[in-house]
Amino acid sequence: MSQRTAKVTAGESTPARKPKPRDAAATRAALLSTAISEFADKGFAGARVDEIANRAGVNKQLLYHHFGNKDDLYRIALEAVYSEIRAKEKALDLGNLTPLEAMRTLVGFSFDYLVEHPEFIRLVNDENAQGAPHAKKSDQLTEMHWPLVDLLTETLKRGAAEGTFRDDMDPINVYISIAGISYFYFSNNPTLSAIFGKKLGAPAAIAQRRKHVIEFVLTALQRNQPVG
Repeated sequence: MSQRTAKVTAGESTPARKPKPRDAAATRAALLSTAISEFADKGFAGARVDEIANRAGVNKQLLYHHFGNKDDLYRIALEAVYSEIRAKEKALDLGNLTPLEAMRTLVGFSFDYLVEHPEFIRLVNDENAQGAPHAKKSDQLTEMHWPLVDLLTETLKRGAAEGTFRDDMDPINVYISIAGISYFYFSNNPTLSAIFGKKLGAPAAIAQRRKHVIEFVLTALQRNQPVG
């Protein structure tokens, strides 16, 4: 009998392998990404916590551990999609551009973001259809919008001071207008395409709309000047 065999026989055992620690941040990120996709595709009512956990490769209890209940998960998903667009707006560094270029850049970005993120439109549509119960409970959604409003306020003031922009534009109304004229085009694209008999989701139509939206906003803001 070998010395190793003798030790095992005497009652010693090989140390058990420790389970590989779970990456909590990666698990949370996977759950949140899956939840956004699932809620965007099926809405709050149609999405199932079991399916979200299954698609993310974790058990349902772990989902509850990270996010609480289904309502909390939906609210956090909503906060996440808004947080992303607000962060990317901040990265545009609009304060270092001329007022006209700052607004041109912001409008173009807002339009392009909706082209690239149809899940944002579907998720926000679903929240509106519910009457915005999750948005009403979110302090984060309110807080993350004010920096953009402040930036718009400053940009409009700079533009008015140099004689480029009108001096009677309310920043919140400007924000809603920028969001609205792009958002409606994409949220209602199937019906608009059917009504007018045009493929408004085609690349050429989207490019034409983008140009129109930018020119439309800049013309509305400017003080009796053609769009440059």
